[in-house]
This record gives sequence, C-alpha cells and structure tokens, in this order.
Amino acid sequence: MIDPGLLGRYRDAGRRIAWRPAPRGTKRPAGRRSRIAHLNDEDARVEESGAGRRVRVAVDSGPVGALVILLEIDRRGPPSALGASEAGRDPAFPSGAIVAGWGGVSVPADSRPRLHDLVELARYALA
Repeated sequence: MIDPGLLGRYRDAGRRIAWRPAPRGTKRPAGRRSRIAHLNDEDARVEESGAGRRVRVAVDSGPVGALVILLEIDRRGPPSALGASEAGRDPAFPSGAIVAGWGGVSVPADSRPRLHDLVELARYALA
C-alpha cells in the first residue's frame, strides 16, 4: 500500500485542505454532493454520491484530486473499482476525472489508474 511516512504526510495535507461549496452551473443528477478542495493554490472539484457502503467519489484529475481519493481510501478502505474519465466527457470535470467506487458502484473505464499512480500524482499536492 502506501509507505507509512508518506501516508502521514498525506493525512497532514488533508487536514490543511480548505473546503468550499462548488459553484452552481452544471446541472447534476439528484443525490450528488459537490464541493471544492483547495490546497497550496490548487483547487479540485469533488463530487460524492451514494450512501453507506455504496459510494462513488469523483475528483478533478490532478494532484489535489488524487490526494482526496487517497484520503477516502485511507478512511473507507480499498475501493471496489477505480477508474478515470477523459477530458470533456463530463461537463463538471472538463480536464478529466478520477473516480473511486465502493460497494460495487460503477466507475468510468476510459483508463484504470493504479493506486501507485495516485500516490505519485498526490505527491505534487504536498509542495
């Protein structure tokens, strides 16, 4: 999994994330909660849907988004699915999205990032 020292740094960075509501604009399906994670002059849109053990978390494809997914994995355990959508596929994520699902929730299959890929991408959020 993740080196314990690096995981500690990710958790520390997670405590420094400033959260704010996502701007309205793109019509989203009912039940999706959207907010913006801000860390070190970078923002990432975060959308969560579902409840209980059936949850789907989608984030902007970038360092802060990868960090948010890793923190969700730390909190919830390994996802049942991890995927990504290409830029432009979802209007809420014009630069693409990383999506994790728990409890058998479906995720996009444009690509299948590995946990290692997210760990490496999230390192850039630590700067």
